[in-house]
Amino acid sequence: MPQTSSTALSFSDAEAGLSWPVGDWAAALEPPTVLIADDDENIRDLIGTRLRAAGYRTLEAADGRTAMALAVGERPALVLLDVCMPGLDGLGFCYELHSSPQTAHLPVIFISGRAEPADLDLARVVGAEDYLVKPLDPAELLRRVQRLLGH
Repeated sequence: MPQTSSTALSFSDAEAGLSWPVGDWAAALEPPTVLIADDDENIRDLIGTRLRAAGYRTLEAADGRTAMALAVGERPALVLLDVCMPGLDGLGFCYELHSSPQTAHLPVIFISGRAEPADLDLARVVGAEDYLVKPLDPAELLRRVQRLLGH
């Protein structure tokens, strides 16, 4: 009977050349996550529906403390943040978020009914990258999210 040889495939030689661990590959393939923090459920639903339709994963919080726990635990790619929320308002949230080395890099877009120049200035002081005034134009919101996330 002729002998046949079989070769087992192994990735051991290739492992040394991998620049990303396998766990990082899965993360790279996941859609970007956007945290929506607003005490108005209708606003969260509107934004969440629009972002999910555009291919984003969303997390939602009705107050600042819950939003902070999600930001620290889930590390979203971007935070959409209402200024006026119970517990911890948006300005305090943004300041705390950008004061921590683990979350300082997370971009924030404020969404607020306040449109005075002082409100916009204060948002910049605490570290926000952008500011949208309610009522929101969903198409404009999506454009700004895509700009900040590079999509």
